Amino acid sequence: MTYFQALIIAILEGITEFLPISSTAHMKMANPLLHIAESPFTNLFEVVIQLAAILSVVVIYWKKFIDFKNISFYIKLIVAMIPALIIGALLKKHIDSALSNLTFISIVMIGGGIILLFIDKLFTRNNLEQEKNISYPKAFIIGIFQSLSIIFPGLSRSAATIIGGMTQKLTRKLAAEFSFFLAVPTMFAASVKSFWDVYKDHPEVMAKDNMFTLAIGGAVSFVVALFAITFFISYVSKHGFRLFGWYRILLGTSFLVYLFFIAANATP
Repeated sequence: MTYFQALIIAILEGITEFLPISSTAHMKMANPLLHIAESPFTNLFEVVIQLAAILSVVVIYWKKFIDFKNISFYIKLIVAMIPALIIGALLKKHIDSALSNLTFISIVMIGGGIILLFIDKLFTRNNLEQEKNISYPKAFIIGIFQSLSIIFPGLSRSAATIIGGMTQKLTRKLAAEFSFFLAVPTMFAASVKSFWDVYKDHPEVMAKDNMFTLAIGGAVSFVVALFAITFFISYVSKHGFRLFGWYRILLGTSFLVYLFFIAANATP
């Protein structure tokens, strides 16, 4: 992986990790376009920049994450994590297969986009504006929605949890913020496991040159994610999710065209 390739992927991760447009889909689509072959190092790189993006949530909402008097906040995150942990363990083979199927990911992108076109009109009376009003059962249901993003790569963890939150009467702003909160323990656990798996099987990826690339990628992803989160909360509170729905449909359709007409014809 060149520094240019690393920079592009890190920017993509920072922008898309917390927006309802699927960071997984963007990276999986970008890799063939940038001629990035799958390898132990590219897998590790994706883990590191993901962790860096997650750190931006802790920085922005640091008062929330260090409020140890509000124990219920941490319990809600644990409760909401449970479905994803179970699904991830039970369906690992399916998940690995789906992640390598770009056609499937593109179709899921389009389907998720169609849902986002109508999500604002479906939930017009949501009135839960504060995290303290989210009950444990509601947190668990949101966690079930989050697990759908594991089963269907390209759906977007952010989109799934936001939709789940809105079904539980959360406002758009709170649904988005709780999605960010839930990302921290969920993605941290998944990233640490992925990091350990790569390091255990391929310790050579920890070479000095690779460490510099990881550091640059992590820094870029962190900074970009800070701006992406701030933009998203401001935009979605005023305008809703329709723009993101159209974007998903356009990107998913464009990549299907690429797969069937361009990539297919380029195959020897």
